[in-house]
Amino acid sequence: MRALMQFSACLALGLVVAVMILIGLMFFGWFNLIDGLLLTGKPLAHLSLVLLPDGFWSTLSGLPDAASNSSLRSFLALCAALGQLGLLLALGFMRLWYRA
Repeated sequence: MRALMQFSACLALGLVVAVMILIGLMFFGWFNLIDGLLLTGKPLAHLSLVLLPDGFWSTLSGLPDAASNSSLRSFLALCAALGQLGLLLALGFMRLWYRA
């Protein structure tokens, strides 16, 4: 239970840092790096749109035929990319602070 709480705290911190990195990239105008970050999230977003039923996405987003909506695909790719970056940072924080 203690390890789960430590990992949850590190993941929360990792997600905050990932969002701050995104804000920094937008502030400095490095949109090519943001595009590269989005490329890492596209496979996971596509997989989730394919594997989960269309009714789930329609109910969740309120859009008819939500799986083919480009705005939803882009938002899911961004969320997946930020989640992946946050997870990598969380693993680094775990290794840094909780070496056993």
